[in-house]
Amino acid sequence: MKRIEVLFGVLKVPLDAAAVFLALIVAYRLREMNIDLLPWIQLLTPPTTLPPFPLYIQDFALASVALFIALSAIIRLYAIKFTLGFWKEIQKIIIVACLWLAIIIAWYFLVQKQLFFSRILLLQATFLSVVFSVSIRGLLLVIQRELLERGIGIRTVCSFGRTALPSSVERMLLLDRRYRYSGHCMDLTDMRKIASRKTIDVVLHTDANPKNDDTLSLIEYCRSHHIHYSFLPPVFVDVPHLLSVERFGVMPILTFEPTPLDGWGRVWKRLFDVLMSILFIILLSPLLLLIGLLVLLTSGWPILYFSKRIGQFARTKFPMIKFRTMVKDADARKEKLVTLSHRNDGPLFKMKNDPRVTGVGAFLRHWTLDELPQLFNVLLGQMSLVGPRPHLPDEVDNYNDYARRVFTVKPGMTGLAQISGRSNLKFDDEVRLDLQYIEEWSLLLDVWILWRTIFVVLKGDGAD
Repeated sequence: MKRIEVLFGVLKVPLDAAAVFLALIVAYRLREMNIDLLPWIQLLTPPTTLPPFPLYIQDFALASVALFIALSAIIRLYAIKFTLGFWKEIQKIIIVACLWLAIIIAWYFLVQKQLFFSRILLLQATFLSVVFSVSIRGLLLVIQRELLERGIGIRTVCSFGRTALPSSVERMLLLDRRYRYSGHCMDLTDMRKIASRKTIDVVLHTDANPKNDDTLSLIEYCRSHHIHYSFLPPVFVDVPHLLSVERFGVMPILTFEPTPLDGWGRVWKRLFDVLMSILFIILLSPLLLLIGLLVLLTSGWPILYFSKRIGQFARTKFPMIKFRTMVKDADARKEKLVTLSHRNDGPLFKMKNDPRVTGVGAFLRHWTLDELPQLFNVLLGQMSLVGPRPHLPDEVDNYNDYARRVFTVKPGMTGLAQISGRSNLKFDDEVRLDLQYIEEWSLLLDVWILWRTIFVVLKGDGAD
């Protein structure tokens, strides 16, 4: 590890302490002067419960600074590692500040059996602690980047192995200012030649094999020359964001998570689906009743069509609900129309100007109104608002293992593929986009896809 990395890591502790201490002093003075941080608006009454300033520093401020530093250490804000993850640091600082505030309130209420002597002071101190800490860390980041531009603190990386370094990794090393890539070595002789000209900080092994003498020799060389040894797990090079390090007892292992939707991600997505589906059902209930009545008057009963679709993990089938847009014997007539499908790039059946579609059905399909009843599938947990397209059983029988990866999550009413071309997409492109969504999921991505869906529907492109 570079000395400059250690220096920046250690500096964060006293600088955070200074930031919090300053925030507490400023908050005290603001309350003392009856200023509540709202420009041109005076809401506060004169302070009557403030302790004397020396007593405030001695009995509260010093202990509060120590608590803030301890909480920061617990959530690893002071881990000495080479990183420029500024936004993650901001998130952690906000979390620490919230925990700090909660602990102080709990201490005074549960232990001291009294309210804090100034609630506005406490809120101001919390806000200012975040602002000052983030500002100082931002300044450190600027200084660190300036030093990197001058070549100070850069890690020299050398790849090693009979297998060439993947182009995506090489491109990252060449573009990242934190690293200097010195090339690829096929054996230890090449490695020693490079090491004789420059200091190597990290060796990146492309084809590590614990039973291979070259691997064992390289590891021994790195250990004896104080070089960081790293290896690329070749199976996972294209999905590094899905890897995590776990332990079986004391044994470290690399774990591949198919999607961020495992764990808490699944909980948040399900909660989002339930709340939003209830909201949409309530808001759209007049439209749902109107469409149902329109289908009933023009083509009779039933007004709903239940299509068997494959659910999550491809283990179960569920009835996907739609407004009926075709004649009543549409499924029986499908076999005669299979050869007329305009999709010949995969197992999907899609037909332009399908003669089975009714007049009202064509209108509903154009504006995607026929799919609104799927909100009840979402509420029941069979589907999600956002996800891969729901798949028919006879289509799935023809899917290869790669395409079957889309069943990692629940099918959705809309998705990344639907807003990127809908029926105009080739099957392989549709699968690729669905897998991209699965691997990069976030609630923000779901919100963005729902927002984009509105404009895609209004435009009407690719609707069948």
